[in-house]
Order: sequence, then C-alpha cells, then structure tokens
Amino acid sequence: MYGAVVAVKKLTTSIRESILADRQFRGLYAADATSKVGTYVSLVALPVLAQTVLHAGASQIGLLTALNTLPFLLIGLHVGAWLDRRHKRGILIVADLSRAVLVASIPVTWLFGVLTLAQLYAVAFLSGAMTVFFDIGHLSYLPHVVGRSRLTSANANLSGLDEIASVSGQGFGGFVVQLAGPAMAILVDAVSFVSSAIFISRIKVSEPTPERTNRRSLWREAAIGLRYVLADPVLRSIAIKGAIANLAGQMFLVSFLVLIITDLGLSAGTLGLVLAAGGVGSFCGALIAPMIGRRLGFGRGIWIIGMCTSPFALLIGLMNRGALLWIGAGGWVVAAVVFGLENVLGVSIRQTITPDGMLGRMNSGFRFIFMGALSVGAVAGGVIGSRIGVHTAIWTAAGVFAVSWLVIFFSPLRPVRRIDELMDRPTSSPVPQQQPKLGFH
Repeated sequence: MYGAVVAVKKLTTSIRESILADRQFRGLYAADATSKVGTYVSLVALPVLAQTVLHAGASQIGLLTALNTLPFLLIGLHVGAWLDRRHKRGILIVADLSRAVLVASIPVTWLFGVLTLAQLYAVAFLSGAMTVFFDIGHLSYLPHVVGRSRLTSANANLSGLDEIASVSGQGFGGFVVQLAGPAMAILVDAVSFVSSAIFISRIKVSEPTPERTNRRSLWREAAIGLRYVLADPVLRSIAIKGAIANLAGQMFLVSFLVLIITDLGLSAGTLGLVLAAGGVGSFCGALIAPMIGRRLGFGRGIWIIGMCTSPFALLIGLMNRGALLWIGAGGWVVAAVVFGLENVLGVSIRQTITPDGMLGRMNSGFRFIFMGALSVGAVAGGVIGSRIGVHTAIWTAAGVFAVSWLVIFFSPLRPVRRIDELMDRPTSSPVPQQQPKLGFH
C-alpha cells in the first residue's frame, strides 16, 4: 500500500514538473499538432493531385516540391533579421491565416474546373513564403515561452509531436485522398492553419522588447546571421550535417511520390504508409533523444546513433513491388531515426549557445541552409528520376545519407557530452559571445 502511494506521488510530481504542465507551452504544442497534421496530409494530396488530375511528371513533381522550400533561399535570411526586431506572436498568427487562405484556393478552383499546375506552383511558393515567417518565428519564440533551461525537454516534445504528426498525417492523408480525392483532402490543411492561429492567439508570454538602436540594413543583418552560423565550428558542423541529410531526404521524398503512384501504379494509401514509415523512425529518434543526450552525450550521441542507423538507407534502393517495397520502407524507418534525434539535440545546442539578440538571425541562417538543401534535393530527385530513372535517384540519395554521420565525427562536436562544455569555447563568430540568460520568460 505504501509503495502504491509513493508511486502515485512520483507520478503526480512528474506530471506537475513536465514541460506539458506549462499552459503557455501547451498552446504552442497544440498549434503545432493541428497545423502539422494538416501539412502532412497536403504532402500526400498535392503531388497526387498534380499527377492524377493534371498529369504532372517526375520533373514537375520535383519543381512543385522545390517551390515550397525555395522562399527560404530567397527571403529566409532577411526574415530572420526582420524578426529579431519584432515581437513574434502576432507574426505567427498572420502567417497561419495567410497559409489557410492560400491552400483553400485549391479545392475551390478544382470545384469550378479551373485548377492549373501554375496555380499549384504559385500556392506552393507563396505558402512556403509564409512558412518562412512561421518556422523562423516559432523557433525564436520558443525560448521566450519555456526559458532556455527547459529547451531540451520542449524540443523533445515538439520534435516527437512532429514525428507523430508525420506518421498520422501522411498515413491518414493517404486514405483521405483515396476516399475524398486529393483536392478535397487539402481542406484539412486549411482548417489546421486556422486552428493553429487560434491556439497561438491564446498564448500570453511577455517577449523582451527588441532593441531599436544602431540598426543596420536588413541585408547586413541577414549576412551577419549566415556568417554567425558558418563562422562557429559547432554551428557549422550541425548545419552541414543537416543540409546533407535534408538533400538526401528530399530526393527520397520526390522519388517515392513518382515511384509509388506513377511507376508502380499503387494507391495513395500505400504512398501514405511508405511516407509515414520515415515518420515512425523520426519519432523513435525524438523519443530516445533526451536519454541519448544524458548517456552518450549531445555531440557523441548524434554521430554514434547516425553511424548505426544511416547505412540502413541503402535498403531503400531495393523498393519495388511486393515484399521489396516493405523491406525498403523498413530501411527508411531505421535510417530516419537520426532526423528525430538531431531535431532535439542539434536544435537544443543551437538555441542554448546563441545569444538572445541573435536567435532570429541564427535560425534564419539554419533555415536558409536546410531549406536550400531541400530545394536542391527536390530538383535533383526530379531531374535524375526523369532522365535516368527513379531507382537511380533513390540509390544516389541512399549513398549520400549512409555516410552523412561522418560530418559530426570529424567536427568539434565528436567528444561533446554536455552543452555547457560549449559555452566557453573560443569562436570567430561575427558577434560578441554574451552568456545566454536562463529562465527569462
């Protein structure tokens, strides 16, 4: 009886001390949950719509996918500098509502029979531009919501949520596309953005007032953000590793869309399940990330787990009809573990070692590099798939992904166990390395 009472007390204390007990964080968490499920439904619905209704080929699917991330290359750096001068919450709400209107235009024009591939391109690009504001603002807003001392826990929850949304959204999206058609399935995404805006509007956190003195032009501020990332050996290694993984991952994505729907003639539900397989792996990576950080260390954990899981990407090249499809999907599950792990450990390192006034520019620098890699990967996957073959594109991506862990192995992060080991390191960063404030919210 006494043991049961102790267990209940421990459980109660654990719940009370959990990051999810924070009402403000729960609002951000709920916003993420709703918008990401809708986004992953669209990830299935848009290319299926382009292929089945508008008869798009591999190169056109690659372009459609690339246009969604291209804005990060064009305006990402400037958005980070711009956000460092402003409060973030209102910008997140406007970005959500803008994306809702854009994606809702697709089923409307489809109903009237005037939907074109050019409209899909435009919606992908413009909603991608709004995502630039949302994603960079979201990453810069999080430390104000939870405080730096709880960033690892917050990032673990958000990353885990992202992977759950990936699994449920893509799997659910495939079957919604089968039942309702790809155009009407996209309405789920529009509703999710509206819901996200409502949740964010309920968050009440006092953001520090941005300094208004000695402001440079946005061009110079944007350049400082990118230089800050590239000049710091720790941030640079995380950026390079993430860029390589993103490039290969996007080549996989474009190849899956064409291989399963066009080449193999399988259903949208099957496509959803294959795409969701990567989400399962990423979710497992996010789930174990805090434990890996404690036992193996933040830097050591990234390359050791990467060394063990990334080579399984080579199994993806076996994808074909029958059992080989699921053997390849199994390889994708294991290889994708590193995505979730890095989303927790890598982002926590970035947010902790970066001074308050550089958060927006640092995050925009990373988004510029990561999303640029996604754009290149989408185009490369489409071009290789259309000119040489989809399986060639998959094998190329698998080879790159399998050795990507070596970037961290040969970086200053290799021996790092705790983030505080990085706080007093020498750096050639273009801004003063002030000590971050803890728990300032």
